[in-house]
Amino acid sequence: MKRVVAVVSLALAAGCATGRSSAPGAQGGARFSAPIEYHTLSNGLRVVLSPDRSVPKVAIGVYYGIGFRVEPRDRTGFAHLFEHMMFQGSKNLGKMEFIKLVQANGGVLNGSTRFDFTNYYQVVPSNVLDTILWAEADRMRGLAVTKENLRNQQGVVINEVKVNVLNRPYGGFPWLDVPQVANVNWYNAHNFYGDLRDIEAATLPDVQHFFDTYYAPNNATVAVVGDFDPKEALALVEKRFGGIAPAAQPPRPDVAEPRQTEERRGGKVDPLAERPALAVAWHVPPRRTPEFAAFVLLDQMVLQGHDSALYRKLVQEKGLTGDVSGGINLLGNPWNYQGPMLHIAYLFHDKDRTPAEVLQAVDEALAPFLAKPVDAETLARAKVKARSALYDEMEGFYGFGLADLLATSALFDAKPEQVNTHEAELQAVTAEQVLEVAREWLRATNRTVYLVKTKDQG
Repeated sequence: MKRVVAVVSLALAAGCATGRSSAPGAQGGARFSAPIEYHTLSNGLRVVLSPDRSVPKVAIGVYYGIGFRVEPRDRTGFAHLFEHMMFQGSKNLGKMEFIKLVQANGGVLNGSTRFDFTNYYQVVPSNVLDTILWAEADRMRGLAVTKENLRNQQGVVINEVKVNVLNRPYGGFPWLDVPQVANVNWYNAHNFYGDLRDIEAATLPDVQHFFDTYYAPNNATVAVVGDFDPKEALALVEKRFGGIAPAAQPPRPDVAEPRQTEERRGGKVDPLAERPALAVAWHVPPRRTPEFAAFVLLDQMVLQGHDSALYRKLVQEKGLTGDVSGGINLLGNPWNYQGPMLHIAYLFHDKDRTPAEVLQAVDEALAPFLAKPVDAETLARAKVKARSALYDEMEGFYGFGLADLLATSALFDAKPEQVNTHEAELQAVTAEQVLEVAREWLRATNRTVYLVKTKDQG
């Protein structure tokens, strides 16, 4: 086992009972700081540990570096298919027994497929940490890839697509529809749910090869947050996962998007929709840059909450809609993805309102941000809102949110300690940076407009 880095970011009381600490933050508030240990096992598995002894529970996340953005071209939907396959049994656990094991021990669990990863996570009493690590390692070591399980889950996934997209009003809007128009790189622009023909054509050798390649320890991260001793937890992870062999990884595909220089448009007729819908999307600056931090604040000013520019203009002033929703990374948050991303705002409106009216109002709402720097009060309020949103993410799902941020930072950057710098990056943004970023990234030639029409409008 090789230790890569051990980071403990404790600004004040190193002996605090919870294992967390606080440092002075904006507006006199306390700045969150998590104790972090980061290790890499000899087989390439990344391990992130963050102890918090305040409550006798642990959150465990196992993250694999395969999401629907980077799945092979002729295997669309495979990342999602495997999210389902991972619950069909392994060497020592039968079908669905993993779920029963967690629930029988008073825990909760789930899994998801995202742009750049697939994850599996549990929140359980801390005394069963070893049991859950054993179960996760058992399916990493030997998933039950059988013809019966494959056929069963092909049917489940195909039915899910039909229920959630094809036979549902506004199915796939906007998270699935908009990227296919806004992006030009196939990896960012294909149908993330998967082409039903690709899913139906999957063979047992295809599936086994996918598992052997992408569900290897050197393409994975294990994050543990909660009530444990770091030395003991690391030993348990080493015991359960250390003997699993790594696998050669294919080169990561180029997912870069060229700079957009003209507005793009797309849309569909939805025979099940009762009202038209409209989405506007903008590419965002590269993550982990000062420009991106400024855009996170712009998101708060422009879109988040009833004090946002779009809500005030479209809802309160013009009455074009009852609400405006969206954000950066609709399938997660601003910090848990790796490749290019969109900022999407979407709404539903009455048929007597035209898309042109809505877009004119959008332009009016954004114009002040492109004209001059925001005032100090607006910037300060955005920083408070962004700080609150960040903390909400960390505490989400019984505290699992912190494990999510740690796991993705380790998986993408080998720097889980970044979780302790997000707030400082937001606080460092100036009004001049916000103006510069708005002019580059909220310009009309960087946007994509997507329209959903009702059947009588088609």
